[in-house]
Amino acid sequence: MSSKHTYVTLNDGHLMPTLGFGTYTPEELPKSLTLEGVKLAIDAGFRHIDTAYTYHVEEEVGQAIRGKIEEGVVKREDIFLTSKLWCTFHRPEMVRSNLEKSLEKLQLDYVDLYLIHYPVPLKPGKEDFPTDEHGKSMLDTVDLLATWEAMEKCKDAGLAKSIGVSNFNHKQLEMILNKPGLKYKPVCNQVECHLYLNQSKLLHFCKSKDIVLVAYCALGSQRPKRWVDSSAPVLLTDPVLVDMAKKHKRSPAQIALRYQLDRGVVTLAQSVKEKEIKENIQVYEFQLTLEDMKVLDGLDKNFRYAPAPFLLDHPNYPFSDEY
Repeated sequence: MSSKHTYVTLNDGHLMPTLGFGTYTPEELPKSLTLEGVKLAIDAGFRHIDTAYTYHVEEEVGQAIRGKIEEGVVKREDIFLTSKLWCTFHRPEMVRSNLEKSLEKLQLDYVDLYLIHYPVPLKPGKEDFPTDEHGKSMLDTVDLLATWEAMEKCKDAGLAKSIGVSNFNHKQLEMILNKPGLKYKPVCNQVECHLYLNQSKLLHFCKSKDIVLVAYCALGSQRPKRWVDSSAPVLLTDPVLVDMAKKHKRSPAQIALRYQLDRGVVTLAQSVKEKEIKENIQVYEFQLTLEDMKVLDGLDKNFRYAPAPFLLDHPNYPFSDEY
């Protein structure tokens, strides 16, 4: 893997680029934007691409990657690709089938990283978000440790080079780390993390366990209807952030990304605009001072854009704990 990126070594020895390109596309937008966005991202120098089964853009992501391989821009081994196990596939006998579905859509032989998307199982079936006649989520009961064992088997089968989790709190991470007969530790925990929710306690915990924290919503949120309240504050227009961007002659997004990288957080940047994609990868070209970092730390207000209310009634709901 070579590009203008810096890398972090995961606890299983694999390398992960510290800056990634996120491919979640709100349902309201055409999927062709994802296809073009991933192509632009690879051309700009992104080598870490993050997707998921439930984003329903894996065909487009795979097409873009394969197209760039055919053009000779990259080789498969240059790309670090993440996908995620959806909540309706937590039953151990279903885990591999979800990964195989993703690989079929991507038309690739393996993913570099496979994550449990949320620690909460939903009832298996045709729907990603199953609900009963009253519109309530249909939750399932599955032992998370059994799901993790099935993830380990996916790694052993070579379908995923590394395995990790997403949206887990520290107690749920501890549960896996303390599992009797644990074969592989999660390499990372991908969580919402930005200036308004800087996750300092969870970051400290993950570092102490050699687990990388990966940030989504690092630039705030695209405010997709299903996930985010339309009245949520817009991070990139925060006056403190805007002032700092002016001081450094950078964009607010570049400051928000650089802040995370300087804390040792692997960061996903999301945009479908060519200008922004090119700007986002230029975060290594300037530095923030310790004073800047302190000022940005002060913006934390424990505000979550994506609290996943559809999982709220499950005992595994991860966001009731402090971290």
